[in-house]
Amino acid sequence: MRFLLLGYGKTGSLVEEVAHERGHKVRVLRSGENLNGKALSAETLRDEDVVIDFTNPEAAVHDIEACARAGKSIVVGTTGWYGEIPRIKALAEKSDVGVLYGGNFSIGVNLFFEVARTAAAALKHKYSGQIFERHHAHKKDAPSGTAMVLRDAVREVSGTELEITSFREGDVVGLHELVLNSSVDKIYLCHDAKSRRGFAEGAVRGAEWLTGKKGFFNFKDIWREL
Repeated sequence: MRFLLLGYGKTGSLVEEVAHERGHKVRVLRSGENLNGKALSAETLRDEDVVIDFTNPEAAVHDIEACARAGKSIVVGTTGWYGEIPRIKALAEKSDVGVLYGGNFSIGVNLFFEVARTAAAALKHKYSGQIFERHHAHKKDAPSGTAMVLRDAVREVSGTELEITSFREGDVVGLHELVLNSSVDKIYLCHDAKSRRGFAEGAVRGAEWLTGKKGFFNFKDIWREL
């Protein structure tokens, strides 16, 4: 397959590496080469199967819009743009393209969400809860997309909206904790990413899955199919 990779930061470079390992061809557009999605058109995307975006929140919205106009599917690993989801979902469906996004493309993190859903039942039994997340100092959005997905998963099970506390320090890849506290004990659930490779592998496998599909998809709903 042929992928166009938007953004070439720490995760983007790993996406290229993983894609090559899985036998795909990758073309890279760095941020300065694609301001406001202007480098994306039906002509420039003609030979690409799927676009993969790891840029920044503002750029990602422009990229999705440009891919929709060009009739090309896109995987969005960028977070921080989720306030635009209703509009982007309608655009994707109207344009008859595939859009796959996710707060986190790591299989391990999505397993963590499943464990958290089970543990969230404690909030119905006199437990209180908090979510903590730590990322590198250069991460632009806070709280992280992963923390928000975790919060939503807990709320769906328990009906309780938990507070998220965010830390930005050093080169932390991504650490997420769900803490459930009662008068008699405390439960800690933690996912600590050792590297960004898990995110990259999920994004590439997601791009393989998205090929030929139309609609608006969340990685947390489809990862088991991979």
